Amino acid sequence: MGRERPMETAQPATQTTNNLLGALLPRDQEVLRPLLQPWPREAGATLYHPGDTVEFVYFPCGPALASFKVVLADGREVETALVGREGAIGGIVSQGRLPAYARSEVQHGGLFLRMGVAALEAAKRRSPSLHNLFARYADCLMAQIFQAVACNAVHTIEQRTAKWLLSAIDRTGDPEVPLTQEQLAALLGVGRSYVNRVMRELRGRGVLNTRRGVLQVCDMTALQEASCGCDAALRRHFDEVLRGIYPAESEEMALQETG
Repeated sequence: MGRERPMETAQPATQTTNNLLGALLPRDQEVLRPLLQPWPREAGATLYHPGDTVEFVYFPCGPALASFKVVLADGREVETALVGREGAIGGIVSQGRLPAYARSEVQHGGLFLRMGVAALEAAKRRSPSLHNLFARYADCLMAQIFQAVACNAVHTIEQRTAKWLLSAIDRTGDPEVPLTQEQLAALLGVGRSYVNRVMRELRGRGVLNTRRGVLQVCDMTALQEASCGCDAALRRHFDEVLRGIYPAESEEMALQETG
């Protein structure tokens, strides 16, 4: 991996923090800083559609989240990756502006920083350490997609629901997730009736509450026990390849586990 390493611990989850950018060496941060533009967006905003030329790289900050969604022939969209402050979307690996394969959409509104793909490529050519960091992040993103394929193939809808909620809460730091059951069903690629049944079971066990447009987690430990553990496996890979950029487990979960 070379001699230069990212910082060992991620920055606090402030509104303007992106852990991947924070892991850059100071000299690389100085190179990118003037190229980054604030790009605040609400949930539902589209970063790009399939076939669009990828002209920008987006870095979610703080609680902002974006999803990669594959659009199927019948018009349904299934999430393949959720990206928060640990990463970036668009133009990370490619050597130029290529068409997007998946749709990318803001899942949780907030601040994104964006820069042109061409500008990033020029910076990577000048800095081996910058190129190395983004190459390692690309490996982590691929691992996330591999894990999602395996998870969708073998784990129950309840396990996948719990995993998705844990992933979102880790990144936002908020046990209230602005999401309808219909939206969650679409993200998981299952029928709404299946998600409704899972929600009833989780409510009955006191794991979460639901109200219009919001899923509120009440027992983080129980949610973790209901999960399949794919998020933990992914966290281990992130920490091996890029220690410190994957969001730490939420403070509320840590308090419940030690209380």
